Amino acid sequence: MKTIKIIALATIMTLLLGSCGDGIDDINELIVPINYEFVRDGASTVSFSGQTTRISMAAELASAMQDFSTSQEALLEMYANQSATGAEVNPFSDASLNASTKSVRSKVAASRDFFSSNTVEAAEIKADFESWIISQVTEVFPNREELATAGKAGQIADGSSVRYVNGKGLEYNQAVTKSLIGALMVDQMLNNYLSTAVLDEASNIEDNNNEVVASGKTYTNMEHKWDEAYGYIFGADGTDFTNPLATLGQDNFLNKYLSRVDNDTDFAGIASEIYEALKLGRAAIVAHDYDLRDEQISTLRANISKVVAVRAVYYLQQGKLAKERNDYGGAFHDFSEGFGFVYSLRFLRDAQSDEAYFSRSEVDSYLTQLTEGNGFWDVTSATLDSISEEIASRFDFTVEQAGS
Repeated sequence: MKTIKIIALATIMTLLLGSCGDGIDDINELIVPINYEFVRDGASTVSFSGQTTRISMAAELASAMQDFSTSQEALLEMYANQSATGAEVNPFSDASLNASTKSVRSKVAASRDFFSSNTVEAAEIKADFESWIISQVTEVFPNREELATAGKAGQIADGSSVRYVNGKGLEYNQAVTKSLIGALMVDQMLNNYLSTAVLDEASNIEDNNNEVVASGKTYTNMEHKWDEAYGYIFGADGTDFTNPLATLGQDNFLNKYLSRVDNDTDFAGIASEIYEALKLGRAAIVAHDYDLRDEQISTLRANISKVVAVRAVYYLQQGKLAKERNDYGGAFHDFSEGFGFVYSLRFLRDAQSDEAYFSRSEVDSYLTQLTEGNGFWDVTSATLDSISEEIASRFDFTVEQAGS
């Protein structure tokens, strides 16, 4: 395994000042691998199978929501995966997913930092997804052969595709898919696995310092938590997780939209910055350099949050332009994706203040402005610009940069 070797500043300070009473009295060399490969005694210490499983489950759910033969029961089962506890339904085409004890629902709005003491909001968020799934079956499926009009669900063409929308113009499948980027992937990454409350829980620091691995595993608990964060962005099937920038865009969730933002010249290099921070943070854990690790967490919170915010603005602005051309199908598709990314704003983490970038009430206000009355049929360019400006103002980009 090719590596770059660096001596961490914190290690040098340990050498100069001696032990500070935290149990670290050795010099640890920071070894940063070229690819995301970490080994102990010849065996890989990287593991995030649960994240790969949930991404696969979410992908099957998103696809099934566009299959008119799928039952409400099957869609809800894909979301909650209760078959693991005795139900008869096995909705996934992949038998290993049906046999899994994992589920999408259990990790939606389930982060330690944002929702462990905020169970009411967490339950409401989980229920939002159930509501969208049920409404797809009860509102959209029965009207799939009807033309959509203001206040009436049905189909609407965007030139190359037929979209299926509710009476407000919303594609429920897009609401689910894009909202999961925030409520599952981003929340679990930024507010759970990259939380110091999780990384440093119980004896994790002492165990990591002494290379005490989890029972029957090759990794320490801290190493594993970091890798689970990594898995939500680079852990989809088909992605070369050791060199993920070579296969960027392999899923329909965070990985795909990181690729889209990185391909925008205004944000070129953001994918590499995120990957390098994940790799350096993991190397810092191996070297017991927790200050360096935490610096990478700040970098990740800033950049991953930016990806979501950029796409929220992008879709609102692209939808605005399509609607001005009277391309209602294209506009409503963009607005539906934008709806999901706006919903995902709730889960973004400000690296400076360590608080959420957007409150629940702010996000709810944006969603209400998008969907009040006849929703996308009625929403004005002024409203879209106002929301876009508010989102961009929290970050270091402009509406023009993100919207083009």
